[in-house]
Amino acid sequence: MTTPSAPALRLLIQCPDRPGIVAAVSKFLFEHGANIVQADQYSTAFEGDGGAGRFFLRVEFETGHLDLDSAALASRFGSEVATPFAMEWRLSGDHRPRVALMASRTDHCLLELLWRWRRHELAIDIPLVISNHETLRADVEAFGIPFHVLPVMAGTKAKQEAAVRALLKDAAVDLIVLARYMQILSGEFIAEYPARIINIHHSFLPAFAGADPYGRAFERGVKIIGATAHYATQDLDEGPIIEQDVVRVSHRDDRDHLVRLGREVERSVLARAVQWHIEDRVFVHGNKTVVFR
Repeated sequence: MTTPSAPALRLLIQCPDRPGIVAAVSKFLFEHGANIVQADQYSTAFEGDGGAGRFFLRVEFETGHLDLDSAALASRFGSEVATPFAMEWRLSGDHRPRVALMASRTDHCLLELLWRWRRHELAIDIPLVISNHETLRADVEAFGIPFHVLPVMAGTKAKQEAAVRALLKDAAVDLIVLARYMQILSGEFIAEYPARIINIHHSFLPAFAGADPYGRAFERGVKIIGATAHYATQDLDEGPIIEQDVVRVSHRDDRDHLVRLGREVERSVLARAVQWHIEDRVFVHGNKTVVFR
């Protein structure tokens, strides 16, 4: 039996769309003493693809009056509701996410996340920061967080990545945030953390994927620049997009000004993406996402 001070839990569901899903979930939670405080749902049937559709549901509920502990509740839900509806599901919220940050030389995205963490705006633990350069050591250690430098030299990338993966495994991280970490991760690395590596790319994807997007945007004479937070996949800068934003620019803006403007966008876009991920608001569906903001 949980106590009134128990934290809220979240039930995350996706399954083939059909009538009765919301009714079955709500009835189950009600019968076990849960009080639903927020519910969001979406069906791809509304996209007009002619198919049966995929249904997504996020339910947040208070646990103070549950008649079962969370493990027993999950077990009963799996057999009584999830199986009949062919659900992919999980129960979340009873674990504070452990988030590893990775950055190279630029500090704006990294420091934005560290500031929000210190102000208790991000309900996460940050067990370590990993970099391939010494540049940010003093900034990170000022927050009391261990800083690990693993340089990448010609011919040592595989060894360096193995060392990074070992650190992450030892730290038991739930999420990795690439806060301008300017190294390409291997497919083996990414496969260990499916939809659990968030990258910030300094352009409004799919425009200007790859290196030097601000330089190419300047040469192209664009009127907006932006940033994109997405899950990392083996295809560079093509993973499911979580959040994007833009800012207007003009012919008066040189390349350096584009960089300064872009960094402001990068910081906020990445922070929102991390916030939504740790609050279980992001569902991956193929190469798209459903985000309940």
